[in-house]
Amino acid sequence: MPKTIQGKDSSKASYPLRIQAIRTKGQNVRFFVYLPMPLASALGVEGGEAVSWELLAKDELHLIRLNPASPKTKRRVRRPGRK
Repeated sequence: MPKTIQGKDSSKASYPLRIQAIRTKGQNVRFFVYLPMPLASALGVEGGEAVSWELLAKDELHLIRLNPASPKTKRRVRRPGRK
């Protein structure tokens, strides 16, 4: 089950994670951010997919899919109680 970050809206799913820093001799430090599987699955993200970050504020990033895959289904799912 997704955890929530203290002080954030508890109605939204939140997936806290740590940024990994890779330090290799003779190279600049590289940072990696991992996408949790439940979130990747919900978004339909594929391995190797090209993305870009947009800086909205000092504490907020926006992930942009450069070439999003087309939906695999042609029809929408009907939800109970809706017409």
